[in-house]
Amino acid sequence: MSVTVTRALAGAVALTVATIGGPAGAAPSGGTAEAAPAEVIAEVGAQNQFATTSTCYGGSVRSFFQVAGWGGSAGPYRASTRCKDVNVRNASPFPVDACVVFVDKTSKCNYWTYLPAKSGWVVVATNVKDGVRFQVRFETQRYEYEALTSHHAF
Repeated sequence: MSVTVTRALAGAVALTVATIGGPAGAAPSGGTAEAAPAEVIAEVGAQNQFATTSTCYGGSVRSFFQVAGWGGSAGPYRASTRCKDVNVRNASPFPVDACVVFVDKTSKCNYWTYLPAKSGWVVVATNVKDGVRFQVRFETQRYEYEALTSHHAF
C-alpha cells in the first residue's frame, strides 16, 4: 500500500474516532456514555468513503514483475472473509487483462477482465467462497519492458 493511501486511510480513521468519540459503550468509570448525535454520525459516514472499503482492501497484497513481458501469474492466494470477490488494481502504466484461476479445480481462467493503466479496483471474480485457493493471471496486449505492478484484495 502506498504511503499516500496509508496516510489518507489513517486520517479518515482519526477523523472518525475524533468526531464520534470512540467505541460505543466506552464510558469512564462511574459515569455514563454520551451518545454521539445522529447528525454527526451521518456527516462522518458521508465524508468517510473508506468505512466500507477499508475492511476489504486493507488486506491487499502487491505483486510485482520486473519486466511485464507478455504477463504472468501471481499467487496462489487463499480467499478470506474480508471480501466476497477478488479485486485487482493495476498500478502499471499500461493496460492488462486479468483473470482468476481456481487452482484446486482447474488450470483455466474464469474469464478475462480488462484493467486500464493505473486503474482503480476492479472485480475479477465474484462470490468467491472463503478459503478457496486461486491465482491471478495477467496478460499484456503487447510485450512490455516496464514493470507490472498490481494489488489484489480478496
